[in-house]
Amino acid sequence: MPRKGTGEYPAGWPDFARKLKEAAGWRCIRCDRPHEPAAGYCLTVHHVTMAKDEPFDHWWAFLVLCQRCHLQIQHKVILDRPWVMVPHSDWFKPYAAGFYAAKYLGEHLSREEAMARLDELLALERAACGMVTV
Repeated sequence: MPRKGTGEYPAGWPDFARKLKEAAGWRCIRCDRPHEPAAGYCLTVHHVTMAKDEPFDHWWAFLVLCQRCHLQIQHKVILDRPWVMVPHSDWFKPYAAGFYAAKYLGEHLSREEAMARLDELLALERAACGMVTV
């Protein structure tokens, strides 16, 4: 059953979305295609939690994706689903790590902090699901 987005876009959304796209270099974070609407690659911002009113400081909840990638992952990537049998894709690891820091540690880390602690944070999900890490 498809998940539905919740909430309303907050004030300042258009500026925030543009800043995210600028920070991504106007390229899809998944396939690295540039924003070229005429070629069928229009950048979007996916709310991975499906909550349109997610706080802007939850950077891990916003994925800058071309429309094609957005449609491919929109209903497949669910952060609350245990991710232990299939490893995260490299492009998605920082976002998962940021989410796990908030979920398991109550910490709202910057992207840089999440990257510095990537292995530790990704291991939190495995530990929570009873997977032994070596």
